[in-house]
Order: sequence, then structure tokens, then C-alpha cells
Amino acid sequence: MGPLHERLADARDRLVRAGISKDEAALDAEVLARQVLNCDRATLLTRARDPLPSAFGRLYEGLVQRRLAREPIAYIVGNREFWGLEFEVTPDVLIPRPETELVVEEALSEFPHRPLIHTIIDVGTGSGCLAVILAIEFASASVIATDSSRPAIDVARRNAARHNVSERIAFVHGDLLPGSPGSADLIVSNPPYVPDRDAATLPPEVARYEPARALYAGSDGLAVIRRLFADAPAHLAPEGRLIVEFGFGQESGVRAGALESKWTIERVRRDLQGIPRTAVLRR
Repeated sequence: MGPLHERLADARDRLVRAGISKDEAALDAEVLARQVLNCDRATLLTRARDPLPSAFGRLYEGLVQRRLAREPIAYIVGNREFWGLEFEVTPDVLIPRPETELVVEEALSEFPHRPLIHTIIDVGTGSGCLAVILAIEFASASVIATDSSRPAIDVARRNAARHNVSERIAFVHGDLLPGSPGSADLIVSNPPYVPDRDAATLPPEVARYEPARALYAGSDGLAVIRRLFADAPAHLAPEGRLIVEFGFGQESGVRAGALESKWTIERVRRDLQGIPRTAVLRR
């Protein structure tokens, strides 16, 4: 078995041949090696020409084979960073994306006086990344996190415990909003919003591995968002805000749905690629 740098180069080249971009393949090869060696990147680089443990080849090859099958790297290593913290992820939950951090940014922008926020609802919590970060950022608030998937709720509970906010997050298994009306100061959601017809165009990492129930939402991808627009008013305080993520090309549909349900869109936030991604709404 050759030194580490040779194994990394071989894995990178094979990943590129499997359809993964060169930059991503190089990073993935390193991440998988770090997973086997249980080390950080600096340590990995210092060991690049050192002899490898006898078990490395077998363990590393197993992980590389999973990535060659286009399994997402986050599922292979079992975690993904969001808002600077590590979150457990499994195939029961969507992998947190950087654009979802816009929901947090908009919440902090809307409510700079954080102690005034008492109740937050995260609809479709998945891994719990939004619920956990909002519980940390709004330290005086209670958070209700809902999801229609019990396995997703279990992952979110573990992430809440991991980041020491379990006592302030109530997890509710159910569809969209909790059953009883309330007066939330803030409702957030990263709902399913991929049109059913787009399934064939998604990267294999998404289409093959991420949970369909958290991805697809009808012919135009807005079925869940329209239901949220209809149901949320009963749960929102008079001066509360609804912040929702949506997908590429859906801004006009979101605006039409908001108007139909008598919402006012305060602003639409674009991601780093200039794509409209997040709407901030009030009654």
C-alpha cells in the first residue's frame, strides 16, 4: 500500500471519472481519509507521505466505493456544518445547505432585540438545524419544531442535545403546524419545494439518497408553501413574521400565493448566486 498522498490522488481520479468535479473530488478524497484516520486536515497533510495503518486501505476503499456510487459525503461521514456548528445527518433528513442560513440571517435582521422573541416555530425541521440555531441565537425563546417524519424528529432531538438546547425545543410529530393555535413571534420553514417533474434532473446525490418527502411538493413545487401560507396566520402573533425558503424560478409563484392568502412580502433575499431564495412575510 502506497503512502497517503498516492491513495488520495488515486481516489480523486476515480471520483472524477465517476462524474464528480475535480475540486469536489479532491476535497472528498481528503474528507474520507480524515474520517478513517480520525484527524483534522492539518494533521492529514503532515502525514501525507507517512506509512499508513494496516487497516486503512480496506476502510478507506469502503468509503470511496460509497462515494463512487454518488452517496453524499455528508451521509458517509454522518455530519454537516451549518451556521458554524456540526449537525448529525442521516438519510432520514435533508443535508443542510448554505442557502438555508439566509433564514437565520433574516430572522436576526427582523428581530434585533432578541429577548422580545418568546416563541418560534420551525416547520419541517428535518435535522433540526434551524430550530437549534434559532434556539441558540434567541436564548430567551421557546422553539417548537415539527416534522411529519418520526426518524427525522429523532435526528433533530439528538442535534438539540448535542448543542445543549433540548430543554427549549419541543419536538412535534405532525404535518406542518402544531394542532392548537398559538401566538408565535416567528415561524420559519425550509419546506419541500422541488417540482415533481424535476426529479429526473436532480444530481444523483439528491435524487437517489435524500428523502423524497422532504424534496418534492407537487407539479410546481409550491404545494406545501401554499398550505403554509393558508395555515400560518392562526399561529402567528399580530406583529410576527413568517420566513420561508423556496427554489429557483419560484419567486413569482411565491408572490402569487402570498397575495392570495393575504400576506405582505417585506422582502425577498437572494443567495450568493443572485437567485431569489428566502421570503420574509407579515400579515
